[in-house]
Amino acid sequence: MARVNVFSFQIRYLSGMTSRITVLAALAVTLAVGACTTQSPEALAQNDPFEPMNRSVFEFDVKLDHTVATPVAKFYRSAVPAPAREGIHNALDNLRSPVVLVNDVLQGDGSDAGGTFGRFMINSTVGLAGLIDVASKMGLPGHPNDFGITLGKWGAQEGSYLVLPFAGPKPPRDLVGDIADVGFDPLTYITWNDSTLYMIVRTGLGVLDSRAANIDAVAAIERSSIDFYATTRSLYRQNRAAQINGGKPQDQDLPNF
Repeated sequence: MARVNVFSFQIRYLSGMTSRITVLAALAVTLAVGACTTQSPEALAQNDPFEPMNRSVFEFDVKLDHTVATPVAKFYRSAVPAPAREGIHNALDNLRSPVVLVNDVLQGDGSDAGGTFGRFMINSTVGLAGLIDVASKMGLPGHPNDFGITLGKWGAQEGSYLVLPFAGPKPPRDLVGDIADVGFDPLTYITWNDSTLYMIVRTGLGVLDSRAANIDAVAAIERSSIDFYATTRSLYRQNRAAQINGGKPQDQDLPNF
């Protein structure tokens, strides 16, 4: 699986700093939303009343990805050996375990909660701070979870489709979910010398990890799409619906770029 939580251009929510960027982007976009609605029957049928603005922001995100994210990710993939990249991915997943655990509990899933707790304890110790995914080899595979999924399981609707600069698809339900997940991360409340540098490094590694893993998949989808924006919107929703309904997307390699 290609490290998928959502199909988007988001600079991931791997740290509180990233989510704060998302919130600021949301506030900026909200100021312009009222003037950017459309009465297009097709857009309204897709619950995308802000489609003109969304397409403009999407185009900006695509250009940013082409000029910055993809070249850096390609360099990262070529310069850093695969075992080291795998260790970084494992460590990032382990750092997110408390957030996943809280959402497992909120969803009333004792089995997943127990598995997540076990994974965190095993990988944090035997797995050398999460660098080695020992738990998966012991029959405790990981799974993605976040408060956007929790809200969906509770019956909250997605809301109007929205694309934010630097953050990608962020309908209201998932935007609220990202903000809540910051509060579920214990490291949000801990400060130490160079803690800001840690957050920057953690965020940067999260971006590189996700983008490097999905270079080929994203390129293939972009090449084959007649309307890349519409394809992204559809795949994003399919992926989120599958996660909320407890299933798996038809394409388990949907990228998060």
